[in-house]
Amino acid sequence: MFNWMAWTLPVAVFFTCIVLMLIGMTVWELKSPTVERRGFLPIATTRGDRLFIGLLGAAYVNLAFVAVSEKLMTWLSLAQEPSIWISFLLSMALLALIMRRG
Repeated sequence: MFNWMAWTLPVAVFFTCIVLMLIGMTVWELKSPTVERRGFLPIATTRGDRLFIGLLGAAYVNLAFVAVSEKLMTWLSLAQEPSIWISFLLSMALLALIMRRG
């Protein structure tokens, strides 16, 4: 059924993190209901809104990295493409920034 998907370790870790975040956010919401607030995002957001926006941003970072990784290999004269773990760390940092300050 999922033969079309490239289930590598970074992909599995990424989706596992998303599932754990959703579970954690559900527990957090049940224990402490959220209040809208304004951060650097141009709209008032709740925790769930910031998680959704952060996950979208994380997906775009990963897609952009995959798109330019071959060019980075050429530009930086690397023997092989940069590790996908770099984009994973960048996307999680972006998600943390949006969750904290967004």
